[in-house]
Amino acid sequence: MSNSSKKSSFLSTSSSAAAVQSGNASSGNNQNNIQSTFRKKPIPVGQKGIELQAHINSTLGNNGSLREAVKLPKGEDELEWIAVNVVDFFNALVFLYDVVNTEHCTEKTCPTMCAGPKFEYRWMDGEEIMKPMECSAPVYCGYLFRWVEKQIDDEKIFPKKQGDLFPQDFKKRVKKIAQRLFRVYAHLYHSHFKIICALQAEKHLNTIFKHFVYFAVEFSLISSEEMMPLRELVDGVLQAP
Repeated sequence: MSNSSKKSSFLSTSSSAAAVQSGNASSGNNQNNIQSTFRKKPIPVGQKGIELQAHINSTLGNNGSLREAVKLPKGEDELEWIAVNVVDFFNALVFLYDVVNTEHCTEKTCPTMCAGPKFEYRWMDGEEIMKPMECSAPVYCGYLFRWVEKQIDDEKIFPKKQGDLFPQDFKKRVKKIAQRLFRVYAHLYHSHFKIICALQAEKHLNTIFKHFVYFAVEFSLISSEEMMPLRELVDGVLQAP
């Protein structure tokens, strides 16, 4: 697919699902559908986080460039900036997934967590589930969202008080979170883009995904290999003026 067609399939309101290139994958198992059990996570790092959130909102609200909006504000701490944005992306993705989950992303419609026929994901958290486990898409997303939520709620990982230190492995943890959130975007585009268009939510999905990609690239949170299921979409975003 050419660069021009990549851009149009992503930025237009076309109901065709995103195209995908070949690559390696993981896979998925079974349980109950996700319900609306995830409350919006509060911004971390106290008052500073609130100020950074306000900066994000004001930047995006003024029709500013998303490329510029993701950049670290002058004089701010990089880890605080990353923490606030990751919580924002998590909240947005839980909302987006909930749009399709109840009726359209079920054990029956999505028996495996995948992003097209060549990319299948298995769940493992290294704590309760030690070996990669096959999951349906709703079960995988349930495990994933709870895994992220648990970390966001842990003040030793995402400090709630200004001045508290982030753990030494914070960036490593955030990379893992971002990589796995990307998989949910990949599943939404490949398996549910038509229904998202029918629900007139594609512009919201496209904007949030575009913002997420710019941020992930700016702070090197997701490897090129992890982006393979949406390689053409990602390239279209990064090559857009």
